[in-house]
Amino acid sequence: MARGGINKAVVLEARNALLARGRNPSIDALRVEMGNTGSRTTIQRYMKEIEAASMGGDPREPTQRFSDELTNLVSRLLERMTEESGAAITDAQAMFDQQKADLEQQLSVSQAHFVSLQRQFDSQRSALEAQTAELQTSQTSLQAELTRNARLSQSCGDLELRVQEKDEQIRSLEEKHLHSRDALEHYRNAVKEQREQEQQRHEGQVQQVQVELRQLQQTLMLKQDELTRLNRDNERLLGESRHQAKTIVIQEDAMQRQAGEINALKTTVNKAEGAKEMLQEQVGLLREEAKRLEGEVGAANEQVTGINRQLAESSSELAQLQRNMNQSGGT
Repeated sequence: MARGGINKAVVLEARNALLARGRNPSIDALRVEMGNTGSRTTIQRYMKEIEAASMGGDPREPTQRFSDELTNLVSRLLERMTEESGAAITDAQAMFDQQKADLEQQLSVSQAHFVSLQRQFDSQRSALEAQTAELQTSQTSLQAELTRNARLSQSCGDLELRVQEKDEQIRSLEEKHLHSRDALEHYRNAVKEQREQEQQRHEGQVQQVQVELRQLQQTLMLKQDELTRLNRDNERLLGESRHQAKTIVIQEDAMQRQAGEINALKTTVNKAEGAKEMLQEQVGLLREEAKRLEGEVGAANEQVTGINRQLAESSSELAQLQRNMNQSGGT
């Protein structure tokens, strides 16, 4: 049990008890004997007074005094070695704690860097997924435009067939018109010849010829009306043909615009493919960086393990040194 304080009498009593047991009355041994109380400076001062009083009041042989002085010198040297070794161990412990703190800080920085790279990788992956979705949308739009272009091409083909049919009808009407004109011309020539023949005949047949002429004139009027109707039909077909031609021109312009839009979509798709390849390269670089950081974290963990091992060894050495000191104090 620890005492409240010490004095010279208590130190003297502890010294005599140690000497009686055959032990060296060192400062640490005296302090343990007194219940781990009192400072080493106070104990050392009392010991000097006790030794001085012992030497002055009880003269001893020079050899015995020399042995006591050597014992006190060895005790002080042992005490100083203990203090210096404790200070060295304290310095080593502080250095170890500083190195451990530095390594833990480096590990925290590396882990934060790794988390930042992981977030950057996730962001790049999200951007890549968005680019992929946009590319799929562009491909869908392109497919729709290609389908629409195919329908327009089919419509243009149908219009061309209709135009060809109208051209055939126009050529047929023109041929009919030419045949009608040839027939009319032939008819006129025949009438002229007939009139000349009738004039050469007797005048009694003039009236008959005039009647026939009127009939022929009526027929001619009918033919002219038919020719007029054919001309109108021809003009109408020509108007329809011009309208169809304008429609074809409009369709061709629409096809050219569609082709331009398709080229623009292809350019967009090519750009998206380039962006996709660039993002894939960035993802590969980020993965390599993540692997490198994992290697650094593993190396840092190995360093921490080594430092922990050194700390355990230092703790073992410190415990061994304290046991040796206790054994030295006991002897």
